[in-house]
Amino acid sequence: MSRIQLTGLTAFVAVAEHRSFTKAAAQAGMAPPTMTQTIRSLEEQLGVRLFNRTTRSVALTEAGDRFLAEILPILDGIDHAVEGINSLRDKPVGTLRLAFERSASQIFAAQGVAPIIQPFLAQYPGIRVEIAINNANGDIISGRFDAGARIGHKIERDMTIFRMTDDFKMLAVAAPSYMARHPRPSTPQDLHVHDCIQFRSPTDGALSPWVFIKGDQQADIAVQGSLVVNDLEVLLKSATDGTGVGYLPEPMVALHLAQGRLVSFLEDWSGTVPGVFLYHPSRRQTPMPLTAFIRFIEKQRILQR
Repeated sequence: MSRIQLTGLTAFVAVAEHRSFTKAAAQAGMAPPTMTQTIRSLEEQLGVRLFNRTTRSVALTEAGDRFLAEILPILDGIDHAVEGINSLRDKPVGTLRLAFERSASQIFAAQGVAPIIQPFLAQYPGIRVEIAINNANGDIISGRFDAGARIGHKIERDMTIFRMTDDFKMLAVAAPSYMARHPRPSTPQDLHVHDCIQFRSPTDGALSPWVFIKGDQQADIAVQGSLVVNDLEVLLKSATDGTGVGYLPEPMVALHLAQGRLVSFLEDWSGTVPGVFLYHPSRRQTPMPLTAFIRFIEKQRILQR
């Protein structure tokens, strides 16, 4: 048997993870026909079919499933060997792959990704950052991500967590066109007569509560409304369109408030939502690009205080 190239193995793992030749090709930075030919050549070398393909789906065969289980530890070993060399460099190099849960990415982006990512890349020119957005909390290990990011610190076992941002203040907001048709709420209880846009978590399917705090008082309001969404950007757009009242993290609405597209109320009542946390496997050797990123974030947070 001719020697199997590492390119073929990494292409195989990418297709197995994404269950899609197109998505795997995009991740690898190659054309889909090239990805297809790479897998076909690997199957010819091995003498077995690794994937069952239809026009709508891609699934591992029994041989493919067994092959994946065998080569993943080998590829991890290669990664560890590279990291061992990387640790001897003055500046780390490599790709840092981050999986952001969608809500976390939307809040993080509203705060401004560039003020963090741009100076990080400038300080570490040998590191390439790849950020993938997931609709729900994905498996960062099977996805071969170095770390994930989500709102809140509820993380699976065997994960190390690190706070990226402070908690966020929540604001009740609505478009001026909506407020022209409805009375301005003066207490959280007044929201019972308003059309409130509710948010359903894409992770567990639960409706997010509207919790308001003022000093030692807390009001948990069971709001009602004609629209329920599971995406914060859709909620924000619906609020600015005048559909109803939204309850959103301050970073996402700050610019809209400043430019008059939204107005806020109940300012003396405010809830909070946990900040964005980074998490990564505890048992694995931490890649140097991730170590550098964590140290960089820590330094930025210290400087901001």
